[in-house]
Order: sequence, then structure tokens, then C-alpha cells
Amino acid sequence: MDPRTAAQHFADTWQHGWTHHDVDAIIALYTDDAVHTSMPFRPPHTGKTQIADYIRRSFEAEHSPRVVFSTPLVDGPHAAIEYHVTAGETTLAGCVFVTFDNDGMAVRTRDYWHETP
Repeated sequence: MDPRTAAQHFADTWQHGWTHHDVDAIIALYTDDAVHTSMPFRPPHTGKTQIADYIRRSFEAEHSPRVVFSTPLVDGPHAAIEYHVTAGETTLAGCVFVTFDNDGMAVRTRDYWHETP
């Protein structure tokens, strides 16, 4: 799959999935052995099960989030995608870095984000 198409599909699916807390739709973007790191000093989540568990825990405290993912910046199999989420009184702004395989599946993702009231 073309990396630009894969990156836009990733952004669109995450935006919809986060808005509706649809973990199944989001986790379908990842290979079985994908690795996700949330923030630079946290241990990585390896494999779909660990990534899905992390996403579910992250969604637990949110209600009716408003989620916007930007147009991905793509270079070869790599993409950077900014996002903004407002849930209740909290706004989160961040960026996810994604590496795709030849089939357009995420093999490695890394987030950096910040929250503010």
C-alpha cells in the first residue's frame, strides 16, 4: 500500500476510533507484533494485546472526546501525524510517529503528547 494512503487511513481510523472509543477499529491498523511507545520514558507496549489494553485504559476516563488528526507528513514508510483531543475540561495535543510495512500496517508507533486544563 502507498505510504501516503496508509498514513491517511491511520489518521482517519484513529480520529473516528478515538471519538467513538472503538479499540477494535484502531487495533486493526497494527501488525500482530507491532510496538507502541507512549512518551519517551515509558516502557513500550509490544503486540496487539498490549497495545489494545493500553488504548482501553486510556479511554476509560474520557467522555465524549472531540478528536482531530491533521494531514500526515510522510517520508518513505514513515509518517508524523499531529492530533488534538478535548475531553471534558482537558485538552491533549500530540504527535504520533508511525512506521508502516509494505501492506500499510503499523509496525512501530511512538507518541509525544501534552495535556492542559
